[in-house]
Amino acid sequence: MKHWGRLLLCGALLLGSVPAAAPQTVSAAGGVSIILDGYPLPFPVEPVVMNGTTMVPFRAISEALGITVKWNQSAKKITAVGDEESGSKQVILTLGSKTALVNGSAVKLAVAPQTVRGTTMIPLSFFSQQFGAAVSWTQSAKTVAITSPKKKMYTLGFYAISSYSEYALLPGFDDVAFGWSRIDKDGQFTTAGADFYLPQAAGNVTPESIVQNAAADGKTPYLMVYSGDDKLELTKNLEDKSLQDQTVGKIVDTAVQTGFKGIMLDLEGLGLTGDKAKARTDYNAFVKNVSGKARAQGLKVGIALHPINSSFAGYDYKTLASLADELVIMAYAYEDQKRPEPTDKVDEAIRLALKQTTKDKLVLGISLASENESSVNTKIGLAKRYDLKGIAIWRLGLIGQAAWSEMNKSVELGG
Repeated sequence: MKHWGRLLLCGALLLGSVPAAAPQTVSAAGGVSIILDGYPLPFPVEPVVMNGTTMVPFRAISEALGITVKWNQSAKKITAVGDEESGSKQVILTLGSKTALVNGSAVKLAVAPQTVRGTTMIPLSFFSQQFGAAVSWTQSAKTVAITSPKKKMYTLGFYAISSYSEYALLPGFDDVAFGWSRIDKDGQFTTAGADFYLPQAAGNVTPESIVQNAAADGKTPYLMVYSGDDKLELTKNLEDKSLQDQTVGKIVDTAVQTGFKGIMLDLEGLGLTGDKAKARTDYNAFVKNVSGKARAQGLKVGIALHPINSSFAGYDYKTLASLADELVIMAYAYEDQKRPEPTDKVDEAIRLALKQTTKDKLVLGISLASENESSVNTKIGLAKRYDLKGIAIWRLGLIGQAAWSEMNKSVELGG
């Protein structure tokens, strides 16, 4: 884009609008990046600059912000309706008209919505700001940055042995998965292992009281069952039906007796080597066994899974989604967890999962061992962009006040 085009774009975003010129000037916004919540937003047609106003494909921007859009072909009208967080605001735009209707009131536009190469284009700054999004322009990077509005979505918190330091954050989640049990190296279920166990009571605070308080607060307290497969402890359960039935029985009995309202399976390591198809089939059968017995006791079932673009290919998302209430995509540990996870890999993990099941079954797992206050909302933004069921945070004890404060700007925390 030429130098004068960049100046027009900068001025339009900073000032909001400029008077229309005649004849209309149009330039491609080549080299300009549109960033939503810190990650590029793809468009079917490149943005263009018209009289200093950046125009973008209306459907791409609206869907990314969770806005419902309807197109009236005969009237050439676009009707966009926001959710409850935006006050259910209604915006009506008409092709060729510089007058928009916002909840019935007329608002003037610098440039009228119009069709460019078969795609309807609308003013970026006007449209996004009407629904609570913030828009800014960085001249040096030629970047339009959009921050999506704060949204109410489902939140799951993982609570481990080392989580008590952030016990006060627990009410901020809708549900909580307590990592107090595992399948050990011998393939046996236990709540008294070396790393996953029911914690000791601290005065009046007991594992049972924490679970009961969570349930009384309207949350689903999940008993999280962890296993790796380094010593084939998980494979033993998948291949030994007698051991499996014993394990599943103990898991369900423990959940019921301790007051849990659900079971969260976090059984990792399948499909790195060996017969991957067999691992998927065997794990499906294991989960079906758990699901049947759990539901007979009125328990929900969740599954935490390696992402499809990981090295572990032993997980059949489509079948598992049919057996569980939710799937948590553990979209982390792509690297060494000493820096934020590569956002493109997290994005890919979501898109691959959406090919296997519906968005209402998917919860994006976000690890605060990797993320920080500067990166966490980018990952939350991806969950919002794809309208997933929600997010799952690994874990209490790792969050920190700075990251918690930033998260609260993107998603409502508070049950």
